[in-house]
Amino acid sequence: MIDSTTALQSTDRAETRADRRRLVESVRAHRRLLEGRRPFELADRRRLNREAGARSRAEARHGKALQRIHEKRARSERSLTAKLNGLDGKRAGRERQALAVLRRESIERSLRGTRLTASEVNGVGTGLVRDLAAQGIRTAADFKRVSWGKAPNGRGGDVLYIHRTQGRKVHINGIGEHRGRPLMEWRRAALARAEARAPKDLPPDERHRIEEIIENERVRLQADLAEVPRTAEAARAEAEQLHAERLAELTGAELEAAEEAARRRAEFDETAERLLALRAELAAHVDRYGDLGFRERRARSRALRPVPAAPPAIPAPRAPEEEPAGAPSGSVAEALPVPGVRASLGWLVPVAFFAVTALFGAGVTDATPLWFVLSGRLVALVMTAELLRLWIPRRDWRTADAMPAGTGFLASGVFLGLVAASMFVDPLQAADSAPWALAVVSVLLVVTGAVRRAGGGRGPSGGPGAGTGAGAGAGTGEGTGAGAGVSG
Repeated sequence: MIDSTTALQSTDRAETRADRRRLVESVRAHRRLLEGRRPFELADRRRLNREAGARSRAEARHGKALQRIHEKRARSERSLTAKLNGLDGKRAGRERQALAVLRRESIERSLRGTRLTASEVNGVGTGLVRDLAAQGIRTAADFKRVSWGKAPNGRGGDVLYIHRTQGRKVHINGIGEHRGRPLMEWRRAALARAEARAPKDLPPDERHRIEEIIENERVRLQADLAEVPRTAEAARAEAEQLHAERLAELTGAELEAAEEAARRRAEFDETAERLLALRAELAAHVDRYGDLGFRERRARSRALRPVPAAPPAIPAPRAPEEEPAGAPSGSVAEALPVPGVRASLGWLVPVAFFAVTALFGAGVTDATPLWFVLSGRLVALVMTAELLRLWIPRRDWRTADAMPAGTGFLASGVFLGLVAASMFVDPLQAADSAPWALAVVSVLLVVTGAVRRAGGGRGPSGGPGAGTGAGAGAGTGEGTGAGAGVSG
């Protein structure tokens, strides 16, 4: 006979184990789901970084496009303004050119009208006139000069050649030095008369025609100059439209990805809440029925292991606030540099001076101490690095700016200081007054530059001209070691 009480207790214990196993498996399943939260948050962080990078690249492209439009407009306006300012000179040039053409045509007509006859040239008779005409020389315009050369048949000595205005040179038998000289004098006299009769001023109708041409060109250039702002504004509007379309595309993709991330994050939150509820239910079950054995305890401890902490979520980038109508779009337009503010390329000259000095030393000779060679090169290397540190960021369109005020004075003072020091250590020049003069000028320049740097701001006085000019002036001052300051 089977004890009913024992069978009932076995059934209840099996059901308890099944309930415990169900709770443990649910906890493990939810825990496995929550383990995917950390990779999800890391992937979402990478997504946000990619989106921020895409926006940054879009802003950079937009800023560069606006900068190119701005620079193109400035170049066009400068070019057209220069052409407008040069129209007066162009009119004077055209008048001179037209007068020269008019005089040349008048001289040619006069020379063509001066016919060669026997009575005009001493020693040239009717026969020679016919021989000249047979060779195409009938007027003073038909030839330009005479020269001596070998005879056409190669025999005999040199003969006189007459160079035709159009065609080759010819030799007329019977015309030598005694007849060639009067022939050229006759042509020079005809040319002098033709030049004297040629007009000295332009006719009023020709001057009026040139003025009309210049005025038409002025109107065209003024129209082009007035069109430049409209063209630039159209290009700017097109760039703004493209930028807005790109931002709208990025915003749409970001919103879609953010919605998907929010949905996944809500699922993880819901799973975490269910996991907490299941753990509480499991704890209550354990408190009610106690420990059910080693295998159940080990499975429960594995299921209740802490879930890896997820990294803190990065908030999505906020949409830019709406700007008033007509305002430049974004901070890129606000940071758009003004033409002429960018650091000049002329700063590469003092950089090159200091770089060469760092490589070869300042006035290094066989008698120069080693400590001076090393310290001079170190100072030059530090100045090269400092100038490049200041100059390179100021060439970028996003951080374009002028060099700090006083930088040119500091560079000039340091360079002159190196030159003066090299002259002090040179026995041949140490006794002269030139090193002391350079040292005083160097101290004044360094103090001036330091004061201007301390005062802040920017200005043309901090330009590279002072440093370059001082370096070049020092280079021509004192012969040997300090001559160029950068020669090895």
